[in-house]
Amino acid sequence: MELRTLEYFVAVAEERSFTRAAARCHVVQPAISQQIQALEKELGELLFERLPRQVALTPGGAALLPHARACLAAAAAAVLEFADRSGLLSGSFALGTVGGLEGTRIPGLLGEYHRRYPGVAVSLTGASSPSLLAKVRDGAIDAAVVAGPPEGALADVASRVLLEDRIVAVLPAGSRAPNLPLPLDEVARSPVISYGSDSGVHAFIREAFAVKGLRLDIAYATNDVALQVALVAEGIGIALTSHASPVLAADPRFVVAPLEPAVRLRKVFVWRPGARPSVPLRAFLDLWAELHAPPTYDGHVTAAATGRGTGGERAKGSLPE
Repeated sequence: MELRTLEYFVAVAEERSFTRAAARCHVVQPAISQQIQALEKELGELLFERLPRQVALTPGGAALLPHARACLAAAAAAVLEFADRSGLLSGSFALGTVGGLEGTRIPGLLGEYHRRYPGVAVSLTGASSPSLLAKVRDGAIDAAVVAGPPEGALADVASRVLLEDRIVAVLPAGSRAPNLPLPLDEVARSPVISYGSDSGVHAFIREAFAVKGLRLDIAYATNDVALQVALVAEGIGIALTSHASPVLAADPRFVVAPLEPAVRLRKVFVWRPGARPSVPLRAFLDLWAELHAPPTYDGHVTAAATGRGTGGERAKGSLPE
């Protein structure tokens, strides 16, 4: 069983297509098919069910997939470890991102990372928080920034808090005094503009209303904060959005009000736990620690983000000494 064969197997499993897997691996399709057939013969079991328009993993293929990924990751880590020892870090770093990170430390971290490690190919993947968490767990990406996850959702991943945020109401100018708290029950009686169901923030907001026994009906769902506030300026309704968004800078078209009770959420950097993350990921985490943690929306720094608390504890799931 060769690493190249396992690479082909993982590509077919993730792409669900021999054709797309061949394009991804820069080989012709017959080469992929022959390698997979040889692997199936070696293991004595079919790994894929060949369907008319796609392929699907058989139970045997599903059992092999995590082992194949682990083998490929271990081989890549070995190569990168010696590149790191020679001072020539290379490889790839796949980072998943939700929207609204322009006001966080992530752009600055990526900029400094690029300057220090130009040999590392960084790829960004935008998606919803649930989708990104699934990709991190599956090993499809190295790490991700997700929004609003409850503690229980992060039990099986390592994490650092990037940003402590809160949800605020955005209303048309003149409709309310600025910074006057707005009760959730009053929001529930108005047309609401907020995040779509594919956003992790959506579920977080809905749960806050449910705890108060309130039903939240979102009339206009969009994850684009600029569009949310533009709809408010048109008098369509009240937007519930992230206070950390730069879009909410002083604008005469609308006022911003805190919610009562407060609805708080976090943006969290997550990665798969383990004693030896990939060298590019380790370099990113070390750079984060060197440049200090990003501030929260009110200018404070969270202990979880620095990896150090009052008792000297490290970020959840962080690297061993």
